[in-house]
Amino acid sequence: MSKQNPVIAVTGSSGAGTTTVKVAFEHIFRREGINPIVVEGDSFHRHNRAEMKVAIEKFTDKGKTLSHFGPESNIFDKLENLFKTYGESGTGKKRYYLHSEEEAEPYKQQPGEFTPWEDIAAGSDLLFYEGLHGGVVTDEVNVAQYVDLLIGVVPIVNLEWIQKIHRDCAQRGYSAEAVTDTILRRMHDYVHYVTPQFSRTDINFQRVPTVDTSNPFIARDIPTPDESYVVIRFRNPKKIGVDFNRLLNMIHDSRMSRPNTIVVPGGKMGFAMELILSPIIEGMIKS
Repeated sequence: MSKQNPVIAVTGSSGAGTTTVKVAFEHIFRREGINPIVVEGDSFHRHNRAEMKVAIEKFTDKGKTLSHFGPESNIFDKLENLFKTYGESGTGKKRYYLHSEEEAEPYKQQPGEFTPWEDIAAGSDLLFYEGLHGGVVTDEVNVAQYVDLLIGVVPIVNLEWIQKIHRDCAQRGYSAEAVTDTILRRMHDYVHYVTPQFSRTDINFQRVPTVDTSNPFIARDIPTPDESYVVIRFRNPKKIGVDFNRLLNMIHDSRMSRPNTIVVPGGKMGFAMELILSPIIEGMIKS
């Protein structure tokens, strides 16, 4: 573990709900007076929006598939180098992927483009990554080895698909059919490059609905937090000093399901995250 320059990564698939964890971290950083460097996973894609469309067509013509989940469309080596360099010296390079007109306007660029690479400002307390590949390992790179705290956000897969379909239709203007095609095109890379990360995470947050999600492609709405539970699994509770008695006493209706797993009501997910993560981050900063 890097004592001077910790690297924290939150990893999860598109539609998994990593933003919820990001908000919890923002609350902790503000409350504890921590100055983080925030890195978005999308900034390590290989292609901008227009280039990706062309690349997908070329792969399709060859009978192959290309997705944002796989190594062909990401620069994993640069992500690995950033985590390594930051852990060693608190430095490195980052850029932004501009999703919308609002994000692009200050840079006088178009949506779907990247900003130029820039040096990370000196004086940060830690690096916080949120994206698809915070714990990725391939034959060529091992990003996970440079992460001090790796967190997975993993709804059961049908719920993940429901969340993605509703988000992409409502916020990005896609049709349900187009989103479904994307899910299918990404499946190979999802199985080989996204899912394996959750065996390396220090903590997994998995939301499990208590309503029928048998056919995610026709679901009219997303199950609410009150219609779900969150299964929180710790790979090595002693390593990060998990106090299960404290959590059970503070989170109403929580329970242990295994020696390293606690289950909490879905509506308590954000609260549970802050209870669990605050002492861990405080210990990382003080060590």
